[in-house]
Amino acid sequence: MNEYEKAECWKNCSPEQWDDWKWQIKNRIKSGEQLSKVIKLRVGEKEEIDECLKHFNMAITPYYASLIQADNPQCPIKKQAVPTIAELTVDPCDMADPLCEEKFSPVPGLVHRYPDRVLVVLTHKCSMYCRHCTRRRVVGCEDFSLGSAQLNAVISYIREHTVIRDVLLSGGDPLVMSDDWLENIIRKLRDIPHVEVIRIGTRTPVVLPMRITDGLLNMLKKYHPIWINTHFNHPVEITPESVKACQKIADAGIPLGNQSVLLEGVNNNVDTLKELFTKLVKMRVRPYYLYQCDVSKGIGHFRTNVAQGIDIMKHIRGYISGFAVPEYVIDAPGGGGKTPVNPEYIVKMDDSGVTLRNYEGKTYFYPNPPR
Repeated sequence: MNEYEKAECWKNCSPEQWDDWKWQIKNRIKSGEQLSKVIKLRVGEKEEIDECLKHFNMAITPYYASLIQADNPQCPIKKQAVPTIAELTVDPCDMADPLCEEKFSPVPGLVHRYPDRVLVVLTHKCSMYCRHCTRRRVVGCEDFSLGSAQLNAVISYIREHTVIRDVLLSGGDPLVMSDDWLENIIRKLRDIPHVEVIRIGTRTPVVLPMRITDGLLNMLKKYHPIWINTHFNHPVEITPESVKACQKIADAGIPLGNQSVLLEGVNNNVDTLKELFTKLVKMRVRPYYLYQCDVSKGIGHFRTNVAQGIDIMKHIRGYISGFAVPEYVIDAPGGGGKTPVNPEYIVKMDDSGVTLRNYEGKTYFYPNPPR
């Protein structure tokens, strides 16, 4: 018996169905009643989920739901996937659009926040709706995908602004769309001479690894350089299936970066993140950013104190390989952009040189060149 067949609702699911990403999408868990057939819920939990679903949607792929540790109240998978009543608490600092993406959107579906790159929101759909989602104001709440007219406007904007060399396809999750639909967009972008790099932001290697098919990768290989940014937050998300998906992507010549979010009660400790980052590089995924959780409405219970994040980074840098250490950043509320937040390694700096504190807390002096 396969592990997933232990759940009553999947006992008749064949291995072929389970490995079919379209079956996974079709059979996502979207209600407390459905979830109760997969894991045992505590008393009153189904009612809390249903209350939360009056405001925010839920969708969990069967694959990701099968990773939930039902007997662990602190399960990091469950915390990221299952709504809680805490989402209905809105802190005074919470914002619907903390990154001011709408302010920096010259045409619908495109965000031009930085000089030489743009973000294109292809869809508001995801295979799974993360409970800590920054774009929860629209993701999972609107059935939106770029139509022909909107896509033409996006392509025209990029073509007219020759400073743009890097295009990030985002959402939602672009990989919930068909290969043909995605190729139509990538082909149009690759026809623009000044677009050098195309990136795809997707969580499918984590929550829907069977989406990484040979057909998808053969299509993407035609349009290099393609990069993929994914989103692992905890070592338990690294499974044989997710490792295989990332290996296939890397073997297709597509570099992989990972953007984690520092989440209270999920990964806000040194040992968890050390294990995550070292396991990622072992599977050829480069830890890229560690984000401070944004101030989006209803996710305040996931936010950690910034000082804690700095302290965590202080105990990671120097203790694992440098290329396994991501940049800890705050995406500044109000549209300020990604701002590095680091431990203070400079003790003193003047014309003679700089006094440094290393990862062990020892101080060293680096002299400036004589003038």
